[in-house]
Amino acid sequence: MDGYFASRLHHQLREHVRDFAEREIRPRIPAMEAARSVHRDLSRLTARQGWLGATISKEHGGMGVGHLAKTIIIEELSRVSGAMGAMVQASQLGVAKIVHFGSDQQKKTWLPSIAAGECLPTIAVTEPESGGHVLGMRATAVRDGDDYIINGRKVFVGNSHVGDLHGVVVRTAPGSKGLTAFLVESDRPGCRVGRQRPTMGLHGFSFGELHFHNCRVPAPNRLGDEGDGLSVAYSSSVLYGRANLTAVSLGIHQAILEETTRFCKERHRYGKPLHELPSVKLKLGKLQSRLMTARLAAYHAVHLLDQGMPCDAELMNAKLLNVESAIDSARNAMEIHAAAGLFTDRPIERYLRDALHMFAPAGTSDIQLLRLAEVALGTAKGDWSQRLADELRLEPVL
Repeated sequence: MDGYFASRLHHQLREHVRDFAEREIRPRIPAMEAARSVHRDLSRLTARQGWLGATISKEHGGMGVGHLAKTIIIEELSRVSGAMGAMVQASQLGVAKIVHFGSDQQKKTWLPSIAAGECLPTIAVTEPESGGHVLGMRATAVRDGDDYIINGRKVFVGNSHVGDLHGVVVRTAPGSKGLTAFLVESDRPGCRVGRQRPTMGLHGFSFGELHFHNCRVPAPNRLGDEGDGLSVAYSSSVLYGRANLTAVSLGIHQAILEETTRFCKERHRYGKPLHELPSVKLKLGKLQSRLMTARLAAYHAVHLLDQGMPCDAELMNAKLLNVESAIDSARNAMEIHAAAGLFTDRPIERYLRDALHMFAPAGTSDIQLLRLAEVALGTAKGDWSQRLADELRLEPVL
C-alpha cells in the first residue's frame, strides 16, 4: 500500500505477520502439501497470534483495528500459504455473525475466546442441493420448549475440521423470512463433521461437511430473532467474505510475482537472464500491472468499509478483480516457467491451484458481474455496508 491508506500500525502489523509466516508457516508447507489435509497445530498456532480479533473491539478482547488491517493480515499469511490465509479468512466470517447479530451475552461469552485464538468459529450456510441459492436450503430447526432441534447437512464449511463454534443458518419457516441462525458448539450431541476429502489446493485448510441429526440447541444460542438468518448469511458474505477472499487472492498474487521474477533472474537463455527476452519481460510487466490495480481495488474497498461508507459495489469489484487477476497471473507465470513449473519443487503450481479455490466462495465472477450490472442499472439491493455502517466505522488509526 506504500502510504495510500497506511499508518505506522499497518506497516508494523505487516512486518509482524510476514515474520511469523516466514518463520512458522513456510517450513511446514512441504508437510502440508504431502498430507493434503488440515494442519490442526498450525491453525491453532496462527489463531493464538490474536489476528482473528482484528475486527473484534478491544472491549471484547480483540485488536479493534478494522478491515484494512484484517486485509493486511490475511494477505501476508496468504503470500506464504493460501491455506493459512484461508483459515483466518474463514474464521473472520464466523466473527462477523457474532459482532453484528450476537446478543450482549453471546459477545461476552464468545468474542474474547475467539480473539485469543482459543475458539475457531465457522459459518455454515451452503447445502449440496441449493449451492449458492441460500433460500433453497432444506436444513431445519424446530422449536421444542426452550430448545431448537436441528436436522440437515451443510457443505463447503471453512474450518470444518478445526472449528469449535459453528454459525449455522437453517430454515424455521417457509419463505425468505423463514431462515434463522444459531451458534452450535462442535461437541454438541447430534453435530458431526464429515470425513475430510482431498482437494486440489489449499492443503492444510479444511472446508468440509457438517451433519446435524436431532441436534438440540438452547434457544439462547439463536443469533438475533427468528427470520434473521438471511441477513446473517448475506451480510457475512458481502461485507466479510468478499473482502477476505480478496485478501487471500492478493497475497497469492504477490507470491506469484515474487516467485516469477526470482525465476527470471536465476534462469538464463542465450547467455542472458530469462527476463531479457522481450516476450518474458512483457509478461512480467503484465503481472506487475495487474497486481498494482488489484491492490488498489482491495485497499480502497476495505478503507471505505472502515469509514462506514457505502461500499457493497466496491467489495464486489475487489473480489472479482483480485480473483480473476490472480488466476490470470498464475497462468502467465506457468507459461514463463514452462516445463519447470510443472514440478512441485517450485511453488508456482501450488499458487495456481490455490488461486482457483477463491473463485466460487461468496459468489463466482459471474455473480459479481450480475450484481455490478444491477448497480449500473440502479436496481441493486442489499446495501449492507450502509445498514451496518455504525458498527463498521473505525476510529482513526495512526
